[in-house]
Amino acid sequence: MMMIKERIKLQKWLIIILLMVIFMNYLITTSFGAINVTYDHRALVIDGKCRVLASGSIHYPRSTPEMWGDLIQKSKDGGLDIIETYVFWDLHEPVRGQYDFNGRKDLVKFVKLVGEAGLYVHLRIGPYVCAE
Repeated sequence: MMMIKERIKLQKWLIIILLMVIFMNYLITTSFGAINVTYDHRALVIDGKCRVLASGSIHYPRSTPEMWGDLIQKSKDGGLDIIETYVFWDLHEPVRGQYDFNGRKDLVKFVKLVGEAGLYVHLRIGPYVCAE
């Protein structure tokens, strides 16, 4: 009985991962060219290759835009495939209806830099942000 519950839990996580990759696929294909992402009931298949993806976090507003390129490159050199980041809505919308995406809050620039480095982006769109 426990094996069935564990299998169902694993399948749920795989579906969540698949949905995240599909979202990343959308972001990348709209900015950086098409890739093919599928799922073969065992693994993610990206451009015909089964992939195990390693992820790490860079919280873009906690560093400066001048630092992003180096942080992203170090992440790639360390073996990461995905850069995960929250979308910090308290910074982007400090007052209801007033938005700020300038300077260290330039989410579009950050996502483009990650894509240009050949990595995927996992956007955690919130509204909750953990303190890890």
